[in-house]
Amino acid sequence: MVDSRVVLALLQHPTSDQLLAFLREHLRVGGRLLQVVSECEVLYSGRAASLADAGDYLVILKADGSLQVHDHQGVRPINWQPRTDDLHLSLEDGQAVLTVERFRPPEAVRIVFLEPALVQALHLREPSGFSLLGSEEQMQALLADNLGLLEEGLELIDRELPIATGGIDLYARDSRGRLVIIELKRGKATQEAVHQLQRYVEQVRGEGIGEVRGILVAPGLTAPARARLERLGLEYREVPAFPTAEATEVQPPLFEGLGEKPRPQATSRAGTAAAKVRPRGHPAPSPHREASRDGEAARDRATPDRPAPAG
Repeated sequence: MVDSRVVLALLQHPTSDQLLAFLREHLRVGGRLLQVVSECEVLYSGRAASLADAGDYLVILKADGSLQVHDHQGVRPINWQPRTDDLHLSLEDGQAVLTVERFRPPEAVRIVFLEPALVQALHLREPSGFSLLGSEEQMQALLADNLGLLEEGLELIDRELPIATGGIDLYARDSRGRLVIIELKRGKATQEAVHQLQRYVEQVRGEGIGEVRGILVAPGLTAPARARLERLGLEYREVPAFPTAEATEVQPPLFEGLGEKPRPQATSRAGTAAAKVRPRGHPAPSPHREASRDGEAARDRATPDRPAPAG
């Protein structure tokens, strides 16, 4: 049975007038993925020019305005637009015509639907467990250098801090001096992630070293996980799986770099030799954590604000 929440409307063998009316209706509403299967002619004009011979193609127009034209094989479209600045529908010589343009650089794709076989409008729901870019380690490294993405005034104390109940991804202090435990998830966070954060917060609170906050950071959060966070007084920050401090939109040109993923730039790891002495409010390390310093030299450096390392 077709799920009407996903497939909103479908026409088989529409006439040119029906196809135009269908496309106009769903483009006007917005937020929908449109697919047309048809015999088509596809003309590209821009820095070069190309004409795809008449044939059967799948035309995909996504809610963000991107366009793809696929033939019967392969994953690479024969033509595509990463974003459209203008879209025009018309009836020419009895045929439905779709023209999409972008202005910088100036390029256009013109599709003549010669014999439409099927058109459908889809509403794709948010994925529950897919993150495209970046491992959790890369996500951690970027946030460690840019904690302002989560909250202004956060100051990093440590990364990957082992404690008895596990390992704290990011350990920080906020602008009011409160300790902040940050747990990262590269996919949609569930109740298990909330339970994990709760264990870390309870252990650090149990050491009596100050007020402790807990923040769960993920691209998404399930409803049960959100409800549990609120009951426990913990916090959530929605951050893409691969954040950047300064997001700069770059339009790739047509036919170049299709399928390539941006590579993360190298980032320095927090935790230099100078940072290995535990700051004030640092929970005691587990027996598996490498001692930062031992002996009288380290103890001589201890201050009320920076206690001597355990050992």
